[in-house]
Amino acid sequence: MTAPTGIRPTASSYDDLVRRVLDGRLGPDPCTQRITVAFTTRQAVRHDGRGGGYRNEVLSLRLAEAVGSCAVEPGALPDGAVEDCVGADVARLLGHELLPVRVAALDAYLMHVRPHLPAGGARPFPLPAGTSLRKSRARARAVVELLDAPPGSTVLVVGVVNSLLEALRRRGLGYVPCDLKGGTTEWGEPVRTDAPAELERCDAILASGMTLGNGSFEPLREHALRHGKQLVMFAQTGSAVLPCLIGAGVSAVCAEPYPFFWLDGGPGTIHRYGAAL
Repeated sequence: MTAPTGIRPTASSYDDLVRRVLDGRLGPDPCTQRITVAFTTRQAVRHDGRGGGYRNEVLSLRLAEAVGSCAVEPGALPDGAVEDCVGADVARLLGHELLPVRVAALDAYLMHVRPHLPAGGARPFPLPAGTSLRKSRARARAVVELLDAPPGSTVLVVGVVNSLLEALRRRGLGYVPCDLKGGTTEWGEPVRTDAPAELERCDAILASGMTLGNGSFEPLREHALRHGKQLVMFAQTGSAVLPCLIGAGVSAVCAEPYPFFWLDGGPGTIHRYGAAL
């Protein structure tokens, strides 16, 4: 099953979605929509009780009331990229030389014209206040609940988050952790670096929206569509982009627009699409 019955995708692929935006088929002409604020958010984290930590860097663009985001490898964004986005229209940024800029611009535009509302299929999921680990685990449960997989199934996890692996373990699901950075999981398991090479031996796919920004998303979507596998996305990157592809290979999305759960200790809200819970 790739999507609940009756859901029609907004677009057939990521590139098709961009074309529809540029053609003005999803909202106002993107040539008339200008980015007023551009910024990056950097964090380093090591949750209490965890042996390792990680770093994040996210490019965010503001269009009116909406913020679109794309994660990048720390230090990968060139000097001047943020300034280059300010005052630019969305159409120009959708043709920018940097893929993360293009993704963030598309996300900002779609957040502006299609915010996360029940009328658009979003189901809000409250995150509790608390420590970074408590919020991370709550988000992980919300994501993993979108998987319709029996115990014993093997899930390819693209973009390793230990709280997600922990939630999969609790459900009795096997997994193949994959991340371009490699390394090991909290439990000493080797992290693979070539996601396409692992697809055939996995029953379902759980992937980060960061795959949009590094160019690895489309092979996952195409494989899921071709083989009828579930593809569940957890999305800080492209939280408004990925719901448009439910039914075109994407099965469900846990969308988390800026500000992200790790920025604040108070309660928050994420939005789930696609799966019948």
